[in-house]
Amino acid sequence: MRQSIFKGSAAALVTPMKPGGGLDFTALRRLTDRVLAGKTDAVVVNGTTGESATLSDREKLDVIEAVIETVDGRVPVIAGTGSNCTRHAVELSKEAQRLGADALLQVTPYYNKATQEGLVRHFTAVGDSVDIPILLYNVPSRTGVSIQPETYQILSGHPNIRGTKEAGGDLSALAKTAALCGDGFDIYSGSDDLTVPVMALGGRGVISVLANLMPWEMHEMCRLFLEGRIEESRKLQLKLMEVMEAMFWEVNPIPVKATLSILGICDEFCRLPLTPMEREEKERLAEVLKRAHAGEL
Repeated sequence: MRQSIFKGSAAALVTPMKPGGGLDFTALRRLTDRVLAGKTDAVVVNGTTGESATLSDREKLDVIEAVIETVDGRVPVIAGTGSNCTRHAVELSKEAQRLGADALLQVTPYYNKATQEGLVRHFTAVGDSVDIPILLYNVPSRTGVSIQPETYQILSGHPNIRGTKEAGGDLSALAKTAALCGDGFDIYSGSDDLTVPVMALGGRGVISVLANLMPWEMHEMCRLFLEGRIEESRKLQLKLMEVMEAMFWEVNPIPVKATLSILGICDEFCRLPLTPMEREEKERLAEVLKRAHAGEL
């Protein structure tokens, strides 16, 4: 059986930014150290939460390099290198491997709306270009296309394609994927609020937005489940539902960046076209965080 990239909770890191739109690497390193102190099991950079769609290639590579240096081998670093252009995804993936990324996250090509055959050829081309593991990333609400279970089955035969971050929200399709692909293909929840249900279907954990501010709780939820303490894991999932939902009051990563600014971890600035959370919503968010004891390690 192929080895999992990680088991548990991976923090899908935000990319801290300065008021003028530049990247804040001091805050990025501070955030990375913080989630590591909270026992996160891996970190993911340049994903949806990291605003990869508005980062230049140079910025993406600089983020990867900064996080790899900060992590210093303590947990796997998974680098988002996806693109709607296969050639571009291959180039970024090779560069991320050169920098020392432990694995890659490959989103479905957005806007193009590829056929399932197109998805197979796209991901295969990326997989053939590198020597490190790849996680696919299915998020149809963002990309306009969904990886079907039968397509997962084909892709699971590639030696470098080890699993997927599944954010489609369709548990029936996910169950079929698990049945078709077997234990050698790792499934991770791409939605914090579905972590326990996905793990009940054989998932290995979650790639988590909430882990930016509550890394220990997300790690603990997964650890409990993996140790067979399912009732305790379920109770923790339910306890965190209010704050999980608050992270999606507005489009991700607006709420989580607002949260991190409330906690003094980094500024709330996003890159346009995303804008900061309105003051009234931010005040309501602060009340949720207070009830959840968010930010305490």
